[in-house]
Amino acid sequence: MEQSIFYQLSIVLVIAAAVSLVLRVFRQPLIIGYILTGIVVGPSLLGVIHNHEAFESFSQIGITLLLFVIGLGLNVGVIKDTGKPVFVIFASIVAGVGSLGMLTATLLGFDIKAALVMATALLFSSTIIVVKALSDKKEQSRLYGQIAIGVLLVEDLAATIALLVVSTSSTTGTAPLDFTVLLARGAFLAGVLILIGGYILPRLSRLFAASQELLYVFALAWAFGVASAFRWSGFSIEVGALFAGVALAHLPYVQAIASKLKPLRDFFIVLFFIGLGEQLGIGNLGSAILPALLFSAIILISKPLLIMGSLGLLGYTKQTSFKTAIHLSQISEFSIVLIVLAANTGLASHDLIAIATLTALITIAISAYLMKYDDWLYRRLQQPLSFFERGDTKRELRSLAHYPLLLIGYSEGGAGFVKTFREMKKRYMVIDYDPDVIEVLERQHISHLYGDATDTELLAEINVHKSELIISTISNARTNLVLVSHITGANSQAVFICHADTLNDAEALYEAGAAFVLMPHHIGDEHINQFIKRNGASAQAFTQYRKQHLTELGSLGIK
Repeated sequence: MEQSIFYQLSIVLVIAAAVSLVLRVFRQPLIIGYILTGIVVGPSLLGVIHNHEAFESFSQIGITLLLFVIGLGLNVGVIKDTGKPVFVIFASIVAGVGSLGMLTATLLGFDIKAALVMATALLFSSTIIVVKALSDKKEQSRLYGQIAIGVLLVEDLAATIALLVVSTSSTTGTAPLDFTVLLARGAFLAGVLILIGGYILPRLSRLFAASQELLYVFALAWAFGVASAFRWSGFSIEVGALFAGVALAHLPYVQAIASKLKPLRDFFIVLFFIGLGEQLGIGNLGSAILPALLFSAIILISKPLLIMGSLGLLGYTKQTSFKTAIHLSQISEFSIVLIVLAANTGLASHDLIAIATLTALITIAISAYLMKYDDWLYRRLQQPLSFFERGDTKRELRSLAHYPLLLIGYSEGGAGFVKTFREMKKRYMVIDYDPDVIEVLERQHISHLYGDATDTELLAEINVHKSELIISTISNARTNLVLVSHITGANSQAVFICHADTLNDAEALYEAGAAFVLMPHHIGDEHINQFIKRNGASAQAFTQYRKQHLTELGSLGIK
């Protein structure tokens, strides 16, 4: 069995790499490549996948990790602020899309129950597609991203209720009781998460953070444990994983957790999209084409218009309204599950399954392009989109993770550099992986980040390519070589200062692109702090200073 799964996975990944490479050459969204791979390896063509349960488990792992990482980055304050637009958007979608879906299904000849099921299925956008797009663009913290995620969360909760209602429709009198039990379970889980995340984990976090490996294992255990608890209680894995991340979002180690989990997340989420494409590979879709096109038009045209209209009336900018609408213009994998369940319980005909599946394929494919080129589309539609913008708008207060000044390592002389940074009156950040140091920084109210400075994902999160001055107090030559290589590659204008213990290490760091290398018994931290206070992050000043230092070291063997 294990060899069989390994063999199937190997073939799937080889085909995925080949298809994605072709799409990459033509600058197409990779999500489309993964879905096409699923169609190719599915039963309609090659029929590679036989262990469907194993691949379904891979998909669930990907979903859990994706939503957990997103939850880690959610700002609860922003979620509260976006509560009103989220519920207004959802209400407009229910009223507008629901009515159009019901009318269209009725005109196509479906009975009232089937039409209601199809209309309900059209209400839900794909959490996985949207969150993946936001994560790839690193825009989940943008206002439109926060609103979109809020709408998705409400839709997921509504989808859970819809699935419950459909699954109990074959019996009488059980739905109200089951719904009450579901709410009670949800309230209990929320209380447990607040208790553990707010009061217990902060006291244990230093223990977990003492080891990067232990922190990694703890994060996985927490994510999968909470997601499983929500699934057992009747909610979706998506909802559970998202809340698992939100419960940890206030801890100082969340960005380190997120950066460690992202490679694992990316692997399994690829398998999710391949699995989605494999399910979409249905041979007999001829009779479903016209209905699917009509339902797709509702999703791709009327739904964005409803969202932009709602946000415009609430005073949001046309850009926020447009990007939110673009990212919610598809139907969800929940929609297909709902239709299949309704068909199995006799609420709808099996013809709806093919229609919903094709509608999902069309809307997901088109929305992938819309999300990829949303900035390009906005620039060209900016003038007509003014119709959706009021004169007095709520401008986005965007808190960019951008720090002109970075200090890597605090223990060795960090206090002096922090003092200098404060006198420069620019935003700064201290990065350290020692939990004891993090505790000191918290007590002193110093802006800090827990994590390994050589983690390129972590550096990307704080936009190191925009930093002006980066100082490393770490004396390990290999670590500093990794840092200088990444920083100079990402930001050639940045001034990078580091430490070295030997002349050979200093020579290697200067050759790699360091602006200045501090050495024991030559130039101390106090001297360089005074220089920074006089010259700031001036690359020209450091170039001259560097030449002077190299001349001094030349007599000691460095040329």
